[in-house]
Amino acid sequence: MTQANVLQELEWRGFVQQATPGLAAHFAKGPVTAYCGFDPTAPSLQLGNLMPLMLLANLQRGGHRPIVLMGGGTGLIGDPSGKAGERPLLSKEQIRENLQRQRDQMARFLEFGAGPTAALLLDNAKWLGAQGLIDFLRDVGKHFTVNIMLQKESVKARLEAGLSFTEFSYMLLQAYDFLHLFRERQCTLQVGGSDQWGNITAGVDLIRRIENAEAHGLVAPLVTMASGKKFGKTEEGAIYLDPKLTSPYKFYQFWINVDDRDVETYLKLFTLHPKDGIAATMARHQSNPAARAAQSALAAEVTTRAHGADAAASAAAVAGILFGDFDPHRADAKVFEILAQEIPTTSVAKDATLADAVVQAGLAKSKSEARRGIEQGGIYVNQQRASDIGDSDWIGGRHVLLRKGKKDYALLRREG
Repeated sequence: MTQANVLQELEWRGFVQQATPGLAAHFAKGPVTAYCGFDPTAPSLQLGNLMPLMLLANLQRGGHRPIVLMGGGTGLIGDPSGKAGERPLLSKEQIRENLQRQRDQMARFLEFGAGPTAALLLDNAKWLGAQGLIDFLRDVGKHFTVNIMLQKESVKARLEAGLSFTEFSYMLLQAYDFLHLFRERQCTLQVGGSDQWGNITAGVDLIRRIENAEAHGLVAPLVTMASGKKFGKTEEGAIYLDPKLTSPYKFYQFWINVDDRDVETYLKLFTLHPKDGIAATMARHQSNPAARAAQSALAAEVTTRAHGADAAASAAAVAGILFGDFDPHRADAKVFEILAQEIPTTSVAKDATLADAVVQAGLAKSKSEARRGIEQGGIYVNQQRASDIGDSDWIGGRHVLLRKGKKDYALLRREG
């Protein structure tokens, strides 16, 4: 991929739903500085934020400079795009805390530091907070007509439910962000999700009107799931990048469980694997879909990027123990720490029988029920049918993995 053909790469990967005319020629002129805004109203980025992050990562790999713009100023207002109702306003202190937590997560996806393509992380509170209302209305507001703003999809979608003047003004603030970055950072491209098209083109028009200059916009499509579920959501809720909110194991499991119909699309969007590498992965997958080779490659890559190689390896080992053919005896202490967070954990005495352990772990209501389960071959110790627990079953002298049936698990910890 080169600076000039980066748009072709983005199109192949599925990042382009709509772009302003002449963008390919703009890339051909030389390095481009591009920005994307991120909303700091949550304590962590979610999977939905990965699309624009990976879009910026691909631009950076193509020799262009990405700017991550944190909405410390606009976050105090709230973007109405894609929202059914007005969001509660957060305090400045909460916004600052969220900003710091999201900054750390960004660094796993983009290269910051020195050099012409090094990513920049900026906060629009620095210039929006210093902007005077009268000056803003005179210098920026006069370039927008209400009737044009009412035609923007982000506004039209909210008119029936109600739209406050606070939210109505968001478009002007985002357009001013683009103008400011154009002036101060020579930024000529804004990217985002498809719901941002109206806001982005407002900034393109503002730069043309005030600076008589060329600027561009590009939006990516909404990420969907073939199952009909919302991308990045599970029965437990949203998938976060913060390991305190979503464990690396649950993060890994989300990608392992991706539908076969979605996996090639997600490999293109959420990994940096080249075209021939993805083709080879899909060929392996199609030769034996049950092995889930494509999902494994996807889960390993995205989890490594979000949480590091060690966390990804541990998450894969836990998944292998619970759902694959990974021998629990090969697991290290870190894997058992993760297991203890994901399945019920019970301490038992050194001399506890298997029936005692099954009851204490909550896998049977009584010892007689536990004995029947053992006699019928429905109780497993370290994934093997068992009639009792021997000394050699205690992995590292401390842990035993119990299973009843196909999916009821418990982790035993030996006392003393």
